[in-house]
This record gives sequence, structure tokens and C-alpha cells, in this order.
Amino acid sequence: MTSIGGAEMVDWNLAVATATRLVRPGPEVSRDDARAVVAELRRHAKASEEHVRGFTRMGGDDLHDTPILVVDRPGWVRANVAGFREILKPLLDKMQERRGSTPGGAVLGAVGGKVTGVELGMLLSFLASRVLGQYETFAPATRDLPAGANGGGRLLLVAPNIVHVERELDVQPHDFRLWVCLHEETHRTQFTAVPWLRDHLEGEIQSFLGETEVDPMTVLERIREAAQSLAGGRPEGEEGDDGRSIVEIVQTPAQREILGRLTAVMSLLEGHADFVMDGVGPEVVPSVAEIREKFQQRRARGASRLDLALRKLLGLDAKLRQYRDGERFVRAVVDEVGMDGFNRVWTSPNTLPTKTEIAKPADWVARVHRKAES
Repeated sequence: MTSIGGAEMVDWNLAVATATRLVRPGPEVSRDDARAVVAELRRHAKASEEHVRGFTRMGGDDLHDTPILVVDRPGWVRANVAGFREILKPLLDKMQERRGSTPGGAVLGAVGGKVTGVELGMLLSFLASRVLGQYETFAPATRDLPAGANGGGRLLLVAPNIVHVERELDVQPHDFRLWVCLHEETHRTQFTAVPWLRDHLEGEIQSFLGETEVDPMTVLERIREAAQSLAGGRPEGEEGDDGRSIVEIVQTPAQREILGRLTAVMSLLEGHADFVMDGVGPEVVPSVAEIREKFQQRRARGASRLDLALRKLLGLDAKLRQYRDGERFVRAVVDEVGMDGFNRVWTSPNTLPTKTEIAKPADWVARVHRKAES
């Protein structure tokens, strides 16, 4: 930032610095063991390509040009800040224009950008210790964080978190690492084998953000509420004024419609990844049944009342529902029409399931298959 008048709504550099400073250290691992974990995750990620392609019947040898990055917690933070900054730019530009038209808006913006940067950093430090892996879709490539050609993303595997969870669950480390890689590789396959998917998802997000008429202070207050929960500024377990998550600040019917479509797509993607992970697992992961049972218990249990409150505020409880509902949808459709029949879902945006169809897979089968056959 070169001047107060040019201050951004969020000081992104400060967000990264704050998160990096506050994030908890990972589990104790010797240097040699850490190198071995990284090498093994890379091998498993590479092996997962063939497993996932064979099971899903999606993609080809020339599609996986996106890099595999094994990162630590600060590396995950940097990658996600880059993604947030890119996808939220239109909304933040709009908010900044509105702020600039108010008396004292520039001075308040300079202060507010730093405050919000600190608070966003607090949230990222919380999340950075929980994410096992991620297909990062939208961030541009940089020297430190390469991405695929032609706007492709990158596959992130957060090594310390994977080691932490495998120890917590007391499962076979090699099996667990491959199991995680199968899930994340499925996401990479989804976006590389379906060329229109990334642009479609970005278009939906930008349409949603473009409809936003919310006062900037309301968005900043949601971030503040979450940060205060982490810092103990509000009694444990107490929610915001209306119990809504940050992503539920929806003001218009158009946004509700877009959010419904986004929810359906994310349920499909997450459920498909879980389905593939379980489908491939028995062939290549000997202890998959034990891993799945323990991991499901961990997902449902949460760490504490504070963790549950933050899940609600950040919309993470919705993500857990997406895994469950999406996996049921995929399983029901594959049982009815087979894998090739299910793969019609990737034909175009028109063949994606609606939010209603996620809950009623037979309706999707009737719409996409029966109509095509009539």
C-alpha cells in the first residue's frame, strides 16, 4: 500500500504474517522423517492418478499438468490467501468504492484493512492446522506456488496435518497417507478431466459476489465475530446475532438461487471424492475400513464446543453435510445407472444436479437419463 487513499479492504500481507505467527506448530518429526513423509506423499499422489482414473473412467495421461505441492501450515496459508485475494477481488473493489464515498472512508479504510488482515490471519491460523489436502483452483501461479498451464490449479497436501491425524487416529501411516491422496487426487481429476468446470464454478461465484449489496461493515463484523471466538472474546459456544455463517449473508433472491447451485456442485464434488476414495480403497489400502470408521467419528465429533461454534460461523458444518449428502447421491446414481451413466453429470452445466436432486438422486436420473432416452 503506497498511500492511505489506496489502502485495500484487507491487508493480505498482514493476514499471512499473522497466520504464520499464530499457527500452532505441527507434530514433532525429525528432519529425516519429515523428508520421508514428503517423499511418500509425492509417491502416493502420483500413484493415485492411475487408481482414480481407472475407477472413475475420467481423464487421460495428458490432463494432469497441475503440480503436486507438499506444504507445511504456513505454505497452506500463503496458497489460500492468494486464492482468496483473486476470487474476492471484485467484491472487495465494490466495497472499497462504497467506502471511499463516505466521509473519512480512506482513513478508516487504512486502519480497517490492517484490523481485518489481523483477524483474517487469526482465522487462517485456526484452519491451517485442520486441512489435510486441497485442490486449489483459482490462485494465479507464482514462483513459490506454481500452478498448472492454462489456468490450471495445484494439489496441496499439508504434511504436518496428515501426520497429526494419523497419530491421533492411531492408524497405519502409509495406508492413511494414500487414502488422503486418493480423495484429493479425485478433485484434481474432476477439474482436469472436465475443462469447463473451473470456469463454471468461478462464474457462479462471481455472479454471487456481483449481486452482493451488503454493507462492508457487515462482512467485516462477521470476520470479527469469528476471530473473537478464537481469541475468547465471546463466551464459548455462543454464536453471532442470528447464527448465520459468513457465507450465508445473502440479501437477494438471485443470490439464494446461485448459492443453491453452488451448494449442489460442492456436494457433488466432495461426495464424489469420498465415493472414489472408498471405492478404490479396498484394492490398495488394506486398513481402509478402520481408517474410514475412525475418520468419520472424528468428523462428527469435532474438537470442542468452540470448534463447533467456529464450524457454524465459517460454514464448515455445511461442508460436512456436503460430504454426506453428495456421497449418497453418487452412490445411488452409480447403483442405478453405473459409472458411465453417472459420468453424464460432467457433460455440461445443464447436467449437474440441482440442490433438490442431490437429496433425490432418482430425480436426476429421470431428468438426465430418461429424458435422453425418450
